[in-house]
Amino acid sequence: MQGLLAQLGNDWTVMDDHHLYKEFRLKDFVEALAFTNRVGAIAEEQGHHPDILLAWGKVGITIWTHKIDGLTESDFVFAAKCEEAT
Repeated sequence: MQGLLAQLGNDWTVMDDHHLYKEFRLKDFVEALAFTNRVGAIAEEQGHHPDILLAWGKVGITIWTHKIDGLTESDFVFAAKCEEAT
């Protein structure tokens, strides 16, 4: 898991050996909402549904695989796709 996290970089953290989390900082609410919508579209496409917290100028994303109640390689791949959406 640490090797995948190192490849991902960009301030993602593994919380409680269970899920990935990152808070993205954006210019304002409009940009945060647009980013949220981009992440949502990627999630639907991938069949991966993160918890997303939207606030003024920030978006928190929490990722894990519900089926196993933990992390898989696909969670890290999804996180990388979130990075590309910024």
